[in-house]
Amino acid sequence: MHDFHTLDDETKLLYHQRLSTAVKSFGGVNFFLQLLEEIRATTPHPLVAKNSEFNFYLGNIKWNKVIFQDKVTLLMKVRVEVNEENNLLPSKDDKQYKKVLNLVRTLKPLTFTITPTNPEDGDGFTLRPFEVIGDTTTTLNPLFEILFFTSVERVKKILAYKPKEQE
Repeated sequence: MHDFHTLDDETKLLYHQRLSTAVKSFGGVNFFLQLLEEIRATTPHPLVAKNSEFNFYLGNIKWNKVIFQDKVTLLMKVRVEVNEENNLLPSKDDKQYKKVLNLVRTLKPLTFTITPTNPEDGDGFTLRPFEVIGDTTTTLNPLFEILFFTSVERVKKILAYKPKEQE
């Protein structure tokens, strides 16, 4: 994700709305932030869990396929190197193109289900890691990036975002 403050107002509002909806589905801001802190504190990265599951006392995250460390490492590298269009796929001439394309093909079918432990806290939500826009354009799902990679401080800024009043 590009720096939040550099995004246009429409994109900021979209990220804020998506995140707010997910937060409400998980039981509120404090529960969601605790989930993020647990994910950040876990080593190795929770995505490489052999049982395709991450549990903590306020909820859990399940996905439908084991992800290997090399894929997580590549994903971390690629998400930092996205181009201006926020496209994960490099040009076809790039040496990394085939690796990144295989990464997208491997992770694209995954579905992540995030549920709170107490059903009274919310229903939870599901997400996919990528948003495929076309044959040559794939972006990282902002919620996926927020959940597994974005700093807690940046997430707080997104949650606190107030759109400018339209005149």
